[in-house]
Amino acid sequence: MLKFRGNEYPCCASLTMGIIGGKWKTVILYHLIDKKLRYNELRKSMPTVTERTLSLQLKALEEDGLINRTVYTSKPPLKVEYNLTDFGKTLIPLIQSIANWGDFVVENYSE
Repeated sequence: MLKFRGNEYPCCASLTMGIIGGKWKTVILYHLIDKKLRYNELRKSMPTVTERTLSLQLKALEEDGLINRTVYTSKPPLKVEYNLTDFGKTLIPLIQSIANWGDFVVENYSE
């Protein structure tokens, strides 16, 4: 058994999927590879995600230490930005491979 942040996983693949699995986490991380984004920018880049789901997924990614949430309160309106942590950046090769595979499938197997 592998342990990470209070959870137990039967193998390394299970741990990885437990952290980045699901429909939206990898997509969020993909959009944060090159830049910081505000909540609304993320929302616009993923038009089919609900606000509740996006908020929950961002919170989970932050709790797992993959993204930073920075709140700027010096002047209204409130500004919140998200970016990858150093730990989150270790996923870039994996996320890029997933994206490249998606491009490969579209180029070679779509009708």
